[in-house]
Parts: sequence; structure tokens; C-alpha cells
Amino acid sequence: MRNTAQLIAYVDRLPGGTFAGLRKLLDGPLDGAFGGVHVLPFFHPIDGADAGFDPIDHTRVDARLGTWDDVAALAARTEVMADVIVNHVSRLSPQFQDFATHGLASEYAGMFLTFGRVFPAGASEETLLALHTPRPSLPFTKHETAHGPVLLWTTFTSDQIDIDVRHPAGQRYLADVMARLHAAGVRAIRLDAVGYAIKQAGTSCFLIPETRAFIADVSAQAHAHGMDVLVEVHGHYQAQVEIARQVDRVYDFALPPLVLHTLYTRDGTHLKRWIAIRPHNSVTVLDTHDGIGVADVAADAERRLPGLLPPEAIAAVVETIHARSGGDSRLASGGAARNVDTSQINCTFYDALGRRDDEYLAARAIQCFLPGIPHIYYVGLLAGRNDVERLRRSGEGREINRRTYTMPELESALQQPVVQALLALLRLRNTHAAFDGTCRVEETPAERLVLVWEHAHAVARLDVDLARMRATIAASRDGAAPVPVWSSAPGS
Repeated sequence: MRNTAQLIAYVDRLPGGTFAGLRKLLDGPLDGAFGGVHVLPFFHPIDGADAGFDPIDHTRVDARLGTWDDVAALAARTEVMADVIVNHVSRLSPQFQDFATHGLASEYAGMFLTFGRVFPAGASEETLLALHTPRPSLPFTKHETAHGPVLLWTTFTSDQIDIDVRHPAGQRYLADVMARLHAAGVRAIRLDAVGYAIKQAGTSCFLIPETRAFIADVSAQAHAHGMDVLVEVHGHYQAQVEIARQVDRVYDFALPPLVLHTLYTRDGTHLKRWIAIRPHNSVTVLDTHDGIGVADVAADAERRLPGLLPPEAIAAVVETIHARSGGDSRLASGGAARNVDTSQINCTFYDALGRRDDEYLAARAIQCFLPGIPHIYYVGLLAGRNDVERLRRSGEGREINRRTYTMPELESALQQPVVQALLALLRLRNTHAAFDGTCRVEETPAERLVLVWEHAHAVARLDVDLARMRATIAASRDGAAPVPVWSSAPGS
């Protein structure tokens, strides 16, 4: 991936709603702000049970968005990342429908994971309770086929049938998906929910050694196509550190709750500790199409590993999000709405900071200055607010942060001083030579964070004064003393 900021977006939730419309935005009002785009699932259909993450046909573009030629045209203009949904497929997929009709006689019978295949001798209560699942219920769904009932493995919802990625049928399926993406010029792939891909009796079935071997195998296949790999795994921070050693990129999912804690308490101590050990091949995010993963800074009780924040600090972050958002996030999180991961807090990052522009821009400046590739979610780019009406209509917690913008709404959002300041920050991050060098953290008191990038004669220095809640950037390109070029006070 190029060392520039990248946009995260659903094609259909931005004006135009097509790949051609996305290209127009990148060439127009967003010109210079992004060197690439992570296009969230655009496969057939985009409006299934999980907003495209339950593809019926992972090798087909939803016709409402365009064609593979349109994907290729976008990829010719900018770097494109696409999702490879390795864990599951829709129950409406032709492969599963064939299995449901023909049972074990189906050529796809081995593609779908059943309880019996993982536990041929059955499973004890202890074994089942040891399973790591994103939802409170066990990950199984009884399904009636033409040849009798089967107990399917369904990690997320009963509409998303888990794939047996170790069976030749499952392997052929994923190979076909990657080949199709490569043919369209996709430069990088994101392995969605890969931590759950391997199920092994007697384990938690989450991020076990066999999972890491699978990640290595898929990465090798992607590299053979000339595609980079981003691994999406929520869990203890040590797992991210370890996985980072074997892949191109990992998400820094610890960053959002740590930045919130830093800004809420005006104390950067915990964030600085993370900066000292975090992988430099990270993709930095503050918000995505999912919620804010507070579990990513929590302890691992099973392995007795401490977290990046103590339990009381995590609880305070959650309660402050709820308070700053006026209770909206409480309506959208946990058991209050349909959620595939009840540990995440659903809220726009702008609302999580109480719509305070100075804090929001300080957070984005930290994101852009940390080593890694900054990915900016489209709602966050536009300082989007919680879409409570969408939440109420859908009953799906994550929809509160998945707004659909009309062109007038986009144009209005772009005129906000906070958005103009963010765009200026992104353009600076993309073009200043200092970001091709190395980053160091200066020794400062807890209420101050200073990050400095240097490359040859170029310098860029971020100074975050948490006490005054002001972030400033000074920079130079020719060896002269750095001069102020950006501030978190919009309009300054």
C-alpha cells in the first residue's frame, strides 16, 4: 500500500452511488486527500443480512454499483483495496442452495462447515463454553436440507454460513475470489473476520496456531497475484503485535479507545506506552464500518495478560462515549440493538467526542502522525453525526454510523471548517517528504504529546497540548526551521 491516506467507503452511501460516482468525488472535492480507497463490499448483493459482508456471489459486482470494468477503471486511477470474506458466505449463495438441495451429493458439500465435521465424537459443555464467539449465543444454526437436518457453523448470523477453508471446495472458492479481484486491478485485500476462519476441536476456535498458518497461506496466494494483505482481527494487543510480523499490514484497533481515553482524561500516558510497542506496519483507524472495539485494549483473562487500559478506565471510556453522544451510542450498542459483536460501541467518532472540533482534529492529527497508513472512514471524513433514524428503521446497531449522503448533504458537510481542516491535514500527510522518513516521540509531560517525522532535510512536527486541547503542526522541507502549517482550531 502507498504511504498515503486512504478512504474507507461504501460505494452506494456516497452521492451517485456508483463506482463512476466515487471516481468523480476522488477527482473533485476529495482530490489530493487520498492515495487509495478501501471499497467496502460491493459484491452481489450489497443489501443482504450484513451490508454486503454476506455475499451471495463474491465474484460478481452488484449491478446497482457498476461492473468489473468500473472497478478496473477506479483501480487504474487509485489504489483499491477490497474485502475477501474468508469466513462465510450467504445461505442464498448458489453453492449453499445446491448443498441444501443435494446434500452430500452436492459438489459443494465440503465447502460448508458443520458441527459434526469439527466435533465428530460430539462436544462437552466445557468444550462449547471455551469457544470464542463475537455474540453471546453458540455459533450454530440448525438447517433443514432436502436430505435431513444439519447443524451448521454460523459464527455471526444464521444467514452467514461458515466456509470450511481447509477443504478443497472451500479453497477453490477463495482462490476464485482472489483471482477475480486481481483481474480487476485490485491492489490489496482485507481478510475479513479471518480470526474465526479455522475451527479445531479442543480449542477456542479463534486465532489459534492453525489460523496463523492459514493467514500465511492466503497471504502467499495474494502475493502471487501482486496484492498486499491487511488482516482484520479484534483481540488482545499482543496478538496484533505477533500477527504483524507475518503479514503486510494489521489494523491498530487499540488506537480508537486509547485516543478517546487520552482526550477525555487529557493524559497521554497510556497512549505513549502503546506507541512505544505498536507495530509500524499498521493501518491506523479511529472509526470504520464497525463499532469502536474496546476489547482491543482489554486484558486477556485466559492467558493472564494485562491490557493497555485497566478495567475501570475502559468502563469510563464507554460511559463517556454514551454521555458525549447524548445516549445515542447506548441505543446502538450491546444488546440494545442487533449486533454481531456486542463488545463494540456503535457511535460516530465525532459524536463520541461530543462534536468538539478541537478534540476531533487533535485525534485525526495523532492518527495521521503515527507510523502506518491512515484509513479515514467516509462518515468520519465528513464529521458525520449519529444517524439515529437509520438505527431505528433497521434495528441494526452499526447502522448508526453508516449514513447515506445525498449530494447536497455532502456539499454541506464539506463546507464545515472541521472538515476543511481535516482535508488540509490529509493533503499535508500525503505530500510532505518527512513522512517518508522516521518518526520519534519526544519526552514530554503526560498532558502533552509530540511526534516528529524527519527525512533528509524535511521535518514535520505535531505538538498536542492536551491541557489546552490544541494540536499544531510545524513543518519545513528545505532544512530551515519548521514553521506553523496547520492547527486544530478550524479556520486558523
